[in-house]
Amino acid sequence: MDKEALILLVEDNKMDVALTLDAFREARLDNKIQVAHNGEEALEYLFGEGDFADRNSYPLPNIILLDLKMPGIDGFEVLRRIKKTDGIKRIPVIILTSSKEEGDRAMSYDHGANSYLVKPVSFDDFLEVVKKITDYWITLNVEPPMNGK
Repeated sequence: MDKEALILLVEDNKMDVALTLDAFREARLDNKIQVAHNGEEALEYLFGEGDFADRNSYPLPNIILLDLKMPGIDGFEVLRRIKKTDGIKRIPVIILTSSKEEGDRAMSYDHGANSYLVKPVSFDDFLEVVKKITDYWITLNVEPPMNGK
């Protein structure tokens, strides 16, 4: 892989976090992954607040993998806040969820999601999704300028 990238995984389910991290290891992908365990933690990370105030230790991610269904601040609200905030609104947000609901897809795209992926059930299928995410969003995709408004 040509580029080293930081991925912010926003996921409240510990088993899904472990599955995702295992898939990245199994695929031998060297991307750094920062995990936010809920919407509030994701926003603190992205806005450089609290424990995440040091941008040298907690740089902005190159892409965000965002679950929708989380307690408290859900993925829709995280997405809304990202896409209305200068300095982070151009970071690609990939919805990675188990929801196949048309309304969830519509609302995600309406609020600026760059992609909507339904988590496969089998690990092998999930591994393929992880590889394709990385192939496209990190290897092929040309990142937008990050300083724009």
